[in-house]
Amino acid sequence: MLDVPAEEVSAAYRTVTGNYKKYAKIPGFRAGKVPESVVRRRYADGIRKDVIDGLLPERFNKAVVDLGIKPVGEPRVTELTIEDGKPLHVKAVFEFVPEFSIEGYQSVTVEKPSVEITEEEFQLELEQLRESRSTIEPVEEERALKDGDWAQITYKGLIADEPEAAPVAGEDTLVEVGGKDTVAAFSSALRGAKPGQELKAEVIYPADYAEPKLAGKTVAYEVEVKAIKKRIVPELNDDFAKELGHYENLAQLETRVREYMANRKRRSVEGETKDRLLAALAERYPFAVPESLVQQQIETRLERGLRALAAQGMKTEQMRNLDFARLRAAQRDGAVAEVKTNILLERIAAEENILISDEELDSELQLAALQSGESVDALRTRLKSDGGLDRVKEQMRREKTATTLYERLPAQASAQPAVDKENTALKGRKAARS
Repeated sequence: MLDVPAEEVSAAYRTVTGNYKKYAKIPGFRAGKVPESVVRRRYADGIRKDVIDGLLPERFNKAVVDLGIKPVGEPRVTELTIEDGKPLHVKAVFEFVPEFSIEGYQSVTVEKPSVEITEEEFQLELEQLRESRSTIEPVEEERALKDGDWAQITYKGLIADEPEAAPVAGEDTLVEVGGKDTVAAFSSALRGAKPGQELKAEVIYPADYAEPKLAGKTVAYEVEVKAIKKRIVPELNDDFAKELGHYENLAQLETRVREYMANRKRRSVEGETKDRLLAALAERYPFAVPESLVQQQIETRLERGLRALAAQGMKTEQMRNLDFARLRAAQRDGAVAEVKTNILLERIAAEENILISDEELDSELQLAALQSGESVDALRTRLKSDGGLDRVKEQMRREKTATTLYERLPAQASAQPAVDKENTALKGRKAARS
């Protein structure tokens, strides 16, 4: 709540009215000669607004400083009385970042896994690389299907107790006999069969089967074996390395693979560890989060999601049909966590005097300009005009603070994490007609 003395209000009215009088253009009066009473009547709303704008902002900022708080967003005026010759009275409400202690934040730690690449991980990566270049080739010899073979089949299946349902059918489909993605009943029926043979198989799909229309259903199949094929995995040698790219030999390829794996693991471990550390800090220092910041973050997350959907091909008309109330509700928990993290990082950055240098900002802008296809000067001008430059610096400062905290964590011995295995099964792949 603020009060401005009557004499200051009157002085402000005189100053603003004088400015209006200088430039007022009213028929019947010469420029600069319009009576003050006429100017006040003609421009009453504009004069009132300019007086308020001239009196309040500086006083509001001083009051906030005196209170020792950091407001969030614009204040909402709930009471305002102003009249020339009388005191101005205003009452405003606003959200602010609550004061809280971060004492002892340096002692908050989480496990920091090793980023070293183990030999087991390296060999697994090479094996996956080999498998990614594998081919499915016809088996020339006359023999029956066995585990590890790929059966080229045509099939038709009827779903039990659903006479109106469309048949489950496919032509020239490849199925791995005994494969981890092949239904056991199919493998049992195909095992020992030969090309040209017709089979029957009844498959009872589990309730959690990946394809919803088959989950929990029983399907009676008629299957014709067309051909036997085998997966050929190339040998790991110099020729293999040369086929992959600009490598003279296998040693060069292995060096590049190790570098790629090291960078990937370092980024993964650093990102996951930072997330756990920031979650631990948020748990250690609970505080109320300003709702306006949460809403801003929800909108940011929602906008990011819509851009991703657009990149995937979703049209504007389809987006308009989305349930935005549900989408916003789904983003709330994540938005609250992000706002808490940002506030904590800003407090720690201030505590440690972490700043972003002009050189660091220039490097970030050069990278952003390269990605956006505009010049650095044009990007800087655009960001300055809408306040984006300050937001970029704030985000960089938070990231720099998080990195500082991560680098301080003591490295701990831990069980080596397993590399995620890519699914290289060829279930459902169409066979090349030969």
